[in-house]
Amino acid sequence: MHLFSKLLYYLIILPISKLPFRLLYALSSVFYYLLFYIFPYRKKVVKQNLRIAFPDKSEQEINLICKKFYKHFCDIVLETIKVFSIDEPTLHERLQILNPEFLLKYKQQNRSVILVTGHYASWEWAALAFTGKTSYKTMGIFKPLSNQFFNQLLISSRGKFGCELCAPRQVGTFMENHKNELYAYGFIADQNPSNVSKGHWMEFFGKQVPVNFGLEKYAKKYDMPVVFGKILKQKRGYYTMEYIELTDTPNTFADGKICEMFMEFLEQIIKDQPEYWLWTHKRWKHSPKQ
Repeated sequence: MHLFSKLLYYLIILPISKLPFRLLYALSSVFYYLLFYIFPYRKKVVKQNLRIAFPDKSEQEINLICKKFYKHFCDIVLETIKVFSIDEPTLHERLQILNPEFLLKYKQQNRSVILVTGHYASWEWAALAFTGKTSYKTMGIFKPLSNQFFNQLLISSRGKFGCELCAPRQVGTFMENHKNELYAYGFIADQNPSNVSKGHWMEFFGKQVPVNFGLEKYAKKYDMPVVFGKILKQKRGYYTMEYIELTDTPNTFADGKICEMFMEFLEQIIKDQPEYWLWTHKRWKHSPKQ
């Protein structure tokens, strides 16, 4: 298995990563045709999610969003592979942070900060880019892979510009150990929590869903501002991210409210351009009775 992983990486993944962008997106278009028309990848899940989220849209409108989503999804897959070889100047050209100075006020207050976003537009590039545009130390949360070879590649690629990585179960320990240092902590918090019973239930696109409570828990424990990273796709291969404050006073809110603020903000962005959210996971698979 280790040998196969190495061959896969050095003979296929890394050469793809080093392709010029023009060829990378040409390959993405080929993948789109295969995944959408020949070997449908989770198309039933995607369409069912879209029907739940947009009950007022016609089947023709759902199909159009679905097609646009798969085109973007294939771009994201190839752009994620590009992370293995992309250099920092190219990354910041392709994903521009519109107001990097926004975080300075928190650092001047001697406070760490939580940055949160969803699986929207180019979250992988955003997670990589924010490190190089802040004077904070940075930490990102990632789910370790069972394949140790690719897990180490993941850690190396995501951390190559200075971001430290931490598995979800280690976040509490990491924050406690570094509570006297100034960090910007990156959360991608729009997927179902691993333990549904510990999630916060709220309405999302008109349906009850459990959401991760971690970002709110740590914001309140360490009195950290919560900032939303609004990522938008400008055109193929080019994105922007803007920092928007959700709260500077986390302990003034009732439990669950900060999570709701984040998800409500994300929902509106998804409604504006739904093709850029990750529709392949079953967002509405749980019920409040669980």
